[in-house]
Amino acid sequence: MRIWLLTFILIFSACNAPVETQKSSEKPIELIQTKEVKKYHTIDYVTGKFDPKHEIDFVEIPIKFADRPGQWMRKDAFEAFKKMFESASNDGIKLIIRSAARNFDYQKGIWERKWTGQRILSDGTNASKIEDQVERSLKILEYSSMPGSSRHHWGTDIDLNSFDNHWFEKGEGAKVYQWLSENAHKFGYCQVYCEKGPNRKEGYNEEKWHYSYMPESDEILAFAKENLKIEDIQGFKGDQTAGSVKIIENYILGINSSCKH
Repeated sequence: MRIWLLTFILIFSACNAPVETQKSSEKPIELIQTKEVKKYHTIDYVTGKFDPKHEIDFVEIPIKFADRPGQWMRKDAFEAFKKMFESASNDGIKLIIRSAARNFDYQKGIWERKWTGQRILSDGTNASKIEDQVERSLKILEYSSMPGSSRHHWGTDIDLNSFDNHWFEKGEGAKVYQWLSENAHKFGYCQVYCEKGPNRKEGYNEEKWHYSYMPESDEILAFAKENLKIEDIQGFKGDQTAGSVKIIENYILGINSSCKH
């Protein structure tokens, strides 16, 4: 009985003990916030080491908007594209996605077929005949990215209508290009590989077909600029030339300076 009474007194005293107030200089735990770390803030994401089909932030592009099934892009980028597509249609312009997200393995296939001469370059060059490997890389880099360095890894970039600059210079192509030049920015898109000059001095040749959704790609590029290292660009034939060609400085970062979100 005495043990029970003593226990009751101790519990009652503890329950009614004054609660120590928090010092005014300390923030309540519920008010402490941490900066959100987005999934694409990783080297694996930037270098395309994932499968878009298994990512919840990606969507398969309906055939209405693409030249073939099985293409993917980030959801926000696609929603913006749909609005651009409808606006262009209302003006008599047809936009068609020829290429969207390409992960590391996909880009590796493109690169290595060109590196080994299995695929001839657009100007008729067989790159495998170029003995100097740095020169071979530079030749392929005129229009194709090294695996791990392509903006297409990010799901924010698309190729539209044609892979031929000349197509955009006359007839239907010229109308498409003029419309994009005047309107793409209204939907967050920009031609990142403009003609080389004041806005872009290094990197790929001009690509009138390549447009990037800047509200997302700007953030990814900023992460890459701060965190991507040359040793992250590897795992394919010719990867030893990445440093010599300045793949990060001249190609990943070598975009149209007017393309800002």
